[in-house]
Amino acid sequence: MTRGAAATGPTARGVARQVRARVADGAYATLALAGELDRSGLSAADRALATELCYGVLRLRGRLDRALEACAPRGLGRVDQRVRDALRVAAFQMLCLQRVPAHAAVNDAVEEVKRLRGPRLAGFANALLRKLARDGEPAAPAPDADPVAFMVARESYPEWLARLYLAEVGPEEAVAFAAAQNTAAPVWLRANPARGGRAEALRAIAAERPDAELHASPLLPEALRLRGASSPAELGAFRDGLCTVQDLGAQAVGRLCGAAPGERILDACAGVGGKSTHLAELAAGGALIDAADRSARKLALLIEHARRLGAAGITPVEVDLAAPGARLAAAYDRVLLDAPCTGLGVLRRHPELKWRREAADVARLAAVQAQLLGALAPRVRVGGVLVYSVCTVTPAEGAGQVARFLERHPGFRLEAPDEPAVAPLLDAHGLLRTLPHRHDADGFVAARLRRHA
Repeated sequence: MTRGAAATGPTARGVARQVRARVADGAYATLALAGELDRSGLSAADRALATELCYGVLRLRGRLDRALEACAPRGLGRVDQRVRDALRVAAFQMLCLQRVPAHAAVNDAVEEVKRLRGPRLAGFANALLRKLARDGEPAAPAPDADPVAFMVARESYPEWLARLYLAEVGPEEAVAFAAAQNTAAPVWLRANPARGGRAEALRAIAAERPDAELHASPLLPEALRLRGASSPAELGAFRDGLCTVQDLGAQAVGRLCGAAPGERILDACAGVGGKSTHLAELAAGGALIDAADRSARKLALLIEHARRLGAAGITPVEVDLAAPGARLAAAYDRVLLDAPCTGLGVLRRHPELKWRREAADVARLAAVQAQLLGALAPRVRVGGVLVYSVCTVTPAEGAGQVARFLERHPGFRLEAPDEPAVAPLLDAHGLLRTLPHRHDADGFVAARLRRHA
């Protein structure tokens, strides 16, 4: 059902509002939405609508608030979070979902506000939303004349982040970058070479889901772009270990690092094992990989992940990487550090970060990254490789972090990879860089550093 909050049982709009409330309390949208949908009993169509409403409101919160404020002569300063979210869900439907009748969105929101705060505030909500339905939203500044103001008003970014995008990719691309971050994230699969590679994964998925669209990446030999399959984890090819879900940018980082049989490798901050299993595949199961993380829960999922893919040679290590006596080998042939970061390159997947991050977070996390790099550099053997990566786009966490590391550690140098697949992704400074509007991938920056002394 999608008619309104007064109907019996959960509705798509009600689920979206509940997820918004949980995100406002600190939850991550992906986990909160999955939990609410599991409990909802909604049809497939209503689950899709709830997802669209949830992520749409998170992505365009600033634009929606601007439109609502324009219809409220005295502003919305006294309106509490729950009522504001009901108004935002309605505004998103009216401004961005042409298939939803305006009266249905208005009536649903008014009933929800009445349930929450009584008839008086419901009357205010009714008048405000009907004015928005009649007049529409205020015009945004022209993107060519003032790209920052346009990104704030239309693409719904905090001003500091809009200015960062402008500085990072220039006025020609900043608006396209911002718009791409407001779209649904693509589904990239990584085919398992030990179980037939891309050809076998293509065959199996096409047989199971003939209506799904599959496109092989022209860049990476194991990457597949999937459209039209509701959940990749429900595919037989996924359950049988023919493939796994991993963004194209993350796959490029694995290729940048590389792996070979007989090597000792450390995957620092391994998480649930996306890059650990990739390195195991690149080494044909012949490398010894320490997958290190502070989270026992993530390492348990890593073990399941490796078992499903048949990835050999991976040892989970629960450890604080920055601790002086960290239980790790003294020297590794390769160290991959996918460091904690602001996550501003993955806003398509985690749009709530747009509103949680502040400019001060950049310096705070850059200090954490520098500490980890300093702790891990001595564990790279002479002649070995250290790969540093972050899924963000701030200079302080990317190019600036690499430059500072090289100043402090003259025994390392930045080198071009010997992997031809990632060569088109290198920027003018020799850093691997993926961006949503250029590569349909998450925003990653990564450096390959060789220890020569």
